[in-house]
This record gives sequence, structure tokens and C-alpha cells, in this order.
Amino acid sequence: MNQYEQDVNLTMRRISRDKLPHLLHIYCRKIDSFYFTFWAQLTARWWGVRLGKGCSFVGRPRFVRYPNSYIEIGPDCRFNSSYNSNLIGVNRPCIISTLADQAKLFIGEGCGFSGTVISAAQKIILGRNVRCGANTLITDTDWHWNDPRTGPNAPVEIEDNVWLGINVTVMKGVTIGENTVVAAGSIVTKSLPANVVAAGSPAKVIREL
Repeated sequence: MNQYEQDVNLTMRRISRDKLPHLLHIYCRKIDSFYFTFWAQLTARWWGVRLGKGCSFVGRPRFVRYPNSYIEIGPDCRFNSSYNSNLIGVNRPCIISTLADQAKLFIGEGCGFSGTVISAAQKIILGRNVRCGANTLITDTDWHWNDPRTGPNAPVEIEDNVWLGINVTVMKGVTIGENTVVAAGSIVTKSLPANVVAAGSPAKVIREL
């Protein structure tokens, strides 16, 4: 039983005027999730995205898969893609995309995303139970291939149980070790070890866990 179902059960025991707005909010979110999960499953199939069982969606995500590339999303992942899907504030939908031939994007089981953009031109791997706070960005490219100031694409790996705070950006060529927490607003330009808290722009280790 998840938190929303627990809230419904507690609220149903005694409905009062004080509890009614919260109850209606829970039911509206459940209806939204049912509709948008069905819509996302159809969209993933259309784009050739492998979507695991039990994934749920609130708001409309965007899937874009470049021809001859690969996107796989593990089971039981959650995607918040509307402005009212997360009370911390989401300013865009989740966008999951590949940008080039032979690009690969793998997302592990049980990950959570709120307004998260993940775009792979080469290779991006997320482990299990990765948490991505509102409006996070993960990319392995500089995007502007026709500009001579850009460098080559470089793969990104985010290991199990990593937590990216709100507005974190993870740049190309980075590995983040398991269990590491990256503080809100940080920009990760270099690899981080496992079991640390990192913060800043660029992100640096501030303490061990």
C-alpha cells in the first residue's frame, strides 16, 4: 500500500470539511495517473521505447527515440510531468530521448522523476532507485554538434540509490557512485564517489555518508 492509498484509508474513516479538499486531491491524482499511464504506454510503444511493468505517470511525458537507438525503462518507475504533480514545483514534463544513431539509454527499476530531462547522444545508464528531484537534467552531450567549441559526447552513469535534488544538472562524462546525494541546484561536471553528499557549481564532495 502506497502513501496515497494510506491517506485515502485514513481519510475515509471520518470525512470532515477539513479533510474533504485533501481527499478530492488524492482521487483526482489517481484518476490522472490512470489516464496518463495508459497514454504513456501507447506513446512508448509508438516510439519503440521498452517500458517496464508497473511504471506510473502523472502528466504527459515526452518520449523521442532517434532511429537505430535504444531506450529501456525498468519496472515500477514513477514520472511526474505536470505542474501540479509535485508540490515542490515542476516547470516541464519529463522528457526521455535519444539524439543520435546507436545511442543507448537505460533506466533501472524503481526510479522516480519530476520534470526530469534525460537525453542521450551516446550512452546514459541509471541504476535502481535513482531519485531525480524537480526539473533535473541528465545529458551526455553539448547538444550543438555544429559548433567547433563543443567537445565529443561522453557517457554518463548514475549508480543505485543516488538522489539528485531539485534543479540539479548532470553533464557529460560523469559517474555518480551509489547512495550519493547531490544537493539542490548543483551542477555535476566531474565524477563523484559513492556514499557522499556533494553540492555546488561545480559540485564537490562536502561530507561522507
